[in-house]
Amino acid sequence: QVQLVEVGGGLVQAGDSRRLSCVASNRAFGSYLMAWFRQAPGKEREFVAGISRAGHSTYYADSVKGRFTVSRENAKNTLYLQMNSLKPEDTAVYYCAADHSLRVDVTRNPDQYTYWGQGTQVTVSS
Repeated sequence: QVQLVEVGGGLVQAGDSRRLSCVASNRAFGSYLMAWFRQAPGKEREFVAGISRAGHSTYYADSVKGRFTVSRENAKNTLYLQMNSLKPEDTAVYYCAADHSLRVDVTRNPDQYTYWGQGTQVTVSS
């Protein structure tokens, strides 16, 4: 069992930057594939970015590619999402998720993730 806690959300203006952090409660963090998802009102949860166990491989949704960067510090049990050039359409609740399976590559399917944080709201005003 692992608990994930996201921090860093808030209200920002279009064009601003924001960094989200997700801290895991146990030392097995380095063995998990990790991802960020988001959910806007009235929409389904969507994949934003994912990262391999050692952090060597990253994956992004087309809508955030070039603006967002996912990274991790396994020694600190922490996942990050650096968000630059934020747009109003980035407004959503952002969740971090952990996949503790033996899967080799990050999956974009939220059903494959075992552990989820409580979410942090990011609101981008125009």
